[in-house]
Amino acid sequence: MADVLDVPASRRPTAEPEIHAGRIIIISVVAAIGGFLFGFDTAVINGTVGALQAEFAASSWALGLTVSSALIGSAIGAFSAGHVADRHGRTRSMIVASAMFTLSSLGSGFAFSLWDLSFWRLVGGLGVGAASVVVPAYIAEIAPAHLRGRLASLQQLAIVVGIFMALMGDFAIAWATGSASKPGLFGITGWRWMFFSGLPPALLYGLGAIFIPESPRYLVARGREQEALTVLRDIEGDTAPSKVVEIRNSLRTHYTPRLADLKGGRFGLQPIVWVGIVLAMLQQFVGINVIFYYSSVLWQAVGFSEHDSLIITVITSVTNIVTTLVAIVFVDRLGRKPLLLIGSVGMALTLGLLAYLFGTAPLDAAGKPALQGAAGTTALLAANLYVVFFGFSWGPVVWVLLGEMFPNRIRAIALSVAAMMQWLANFAVSATFPSLKAIGLGWAYGLYAAAAVFSAFFAARYIKETKGRELESM
Repeated sequence: MADVLDVPASRRPTAEPEIHAGRIIIISVVAAIGGFLFGFDTAVINGTVGALQAEFAASSWALGLTVSSALIGSAIGAFSAGHVADRHGRTRSMIVASAMFTLSSLGSGFAFSLWDLSFWRLVGGLGVGAASVVVPAYIAEIAPAHLRGRLASLQQLAIVVGIFMALMGDFAIAWATGSASKPGLFGITGWRWMFFSGLPPALLYGLGAIFIPESPRYLVARGREQEALTVLRDIEGDTAPSKVVEIRNSLRTHYTPRLADLKGGRFGLQPIVWVGIVLAMLQQFVGINVIFYYSSVLWQAVGFSEHDSLIITVITSVTNIVTTLVAIVFVDRLGRKPLLLIGSVGMALTLGLLAYLFGTAPLDAAGKPALQGAAGTTALLAANLYVVFFGFSWGPVVWVLLGEMFPNRIRAIALSVAAMMQWLANFAVSATFPSLKAIGLGWAYGLYAAAAVFSAFFAARYIKETKGRELESM
């Protein structure tokens, strides 16, 4: 029987576009499991922080380094992922990332000191960094222009769902054991089970990566045009041959991009690369991961119990999921730039309010700020509104832009550099927060508010709209 793709367009069943869209969505969802692990692996430590500090008698600085050690691995993984993905393929890179996640979950669960825990967290970070580069690049390359924004937003949706599942798992384990510091099933301490819970999704990601097709743009770049044509026929139908020609013309040559290809301009790199770097770093400088790495101890620091702090953290992660769904609906309708601008203004206002509330709160007997009555309620509302504004703007839109804004020829390597700087910025924010918290939460949130103000200026001045444009036209 002839394949439906070989039938003239005028005689095809009307349901064919939905069949193609369905296949593209399935492929993108499987790839986005890497984003799920990205969110899960970075957030799962949230519920363990207090227990780790007590069990290993950790100082604030040592604890900050342990929490953020995964981010050093992420920077290294992101920097190397572009080269690996260009040389060996996007799907093989996903399989390697899956192996890193698996090793990290096992090693972290069996850790006997902060030092080896930091090492295993760094190993997991290598997988997180690789996924942060490969997944958005792969989805951008597999998706047609009219769906690309929504499908690329799946990366951020998967990240926030991963964060939610990690926090929900932490809460469930702490509830079952009585505390993350107490033994649970088989006598294994609760915080160890929190790390072990990353094993099933890590294995699922590796299995899924085996069955999804390779990126057609990677295949054309490696001279495997017939394979690329087969993939494109499955997702774009009769336009596949012309799409192969477009990709070939945009690449112009079949060689693996190098860092030297990014050079140019007055400051050593092409302007588009600098825009990507600053965009990626600002996503972290607004302080979002303080909410997801430290929120349980943050809310405990201002008077909430461990149980209530974990509940608040779970509610915040649900808020993040809902607002990411909003971004998926509007990113291809309103565009990337308007969402960034709205998000920047909202984050600046809510972070400024948090800075004021924490900075003016009375101190308790231990010298910690105590948010009571209306101040506590206002802080909770402001923190969740901040997550709302981030969740539909700088969370998903940054990954959409990083996946699509660079030309085909340098996409993976440029995305690697931008993602590496994003992880270094994440590390800087996460490693310094415990010390900033000791100085004063008002100062910490004031710095994040200033970054949000700058992000509005940067988006208005330097971000170009990419809605509806083919990758080959970038």
